[in-house]
Amino acid sequence: MRLIALPAFQDNYIWALQTPDERTIFVDPGQAGPVLEAAAQGMQPAGVLLTHHHDDHIGGVAELRQRWPRLRVMAPHDERIALDCERVSEGDKVELSGFGFTVMEVPGHTRSHIAYYGHDHLFCGDMLFSLGCGRMFEGTPAQMLASLRRMAALPPQTLVCCGHEYTLANAVFARHVDPTNAALQRRQQEASDMRSSSRPTVPAVLAGELQCNPYLRTTDTAIVAAIAARLGRAPTDEVEVFAELRRWKDGFTA
Repeated sequence: MRLIALPAFQDNYIWALQTPDERTIFVDPGQAGPVLEAAAQGMQPAGVLLTHHHDDHIGGVAELRQRWPRLRVMAPHDERIALDCERVSEGDKVELSGFGFTVMEVPGHTRSHIAYYGHDHLFCGDMLFSLGCGRMFEGTPAQMLASLRRMAALPPQTLVCCGHEYTLANAVFARHVDPTNAALQRRQQEASDMRSSSRPTVPAVLAGELQCNPYLRTTDTAIVAAIAARLGRAPTDEVEVFAELRRWKDGFTA
């Protein structure tokens, strides 16, 4: 099994998961070009997995269907994905070319966002990033936190395959919130080294995210203390910790 992050747009990744016979599943192809180029190199599409309706994640599908009319496409139940898709929801099993994934409904970034988990890979779109999480365009803090908790409960060896290269920017904010975290400092240096040689910083191993990602550590003493200092009082509960952490990041400048 081979996993490749195909760059798209300014900072998107289209994930390509390939079998030994070169049959490939593509995740969130916002552009057709990178997939067509990969196919020209031998990665023959076996199917497409879509996590949510934003155009930078689905915009290339129509062109791919022109090239491969019978291409199977899995997508959440959302009328804004105006494509001929196989609609999937919580607990559904997706079987494609020998791969098997379980669908997780993870609202927060959007109301219909889903993730796909299988073979120790989590394709999570814009919900969970290395050292960060997505913006709440449609969900509530309670929904977003619950979705992140579900993903955080997966096996620690899970590879977090997110939709954007945001790690270094996320690291700056995470260090601002949690400046004494040695594991976070190491991850920031690792990510910096990767980007300096034009390598993707993802997938990230979930075990590392549990040590470094502030949005997965909303009960940690250091994170709670940082939020309390910002609020000028103790937060009422974990949801408020998360909500204020996300609000802080939304207005953060380095």
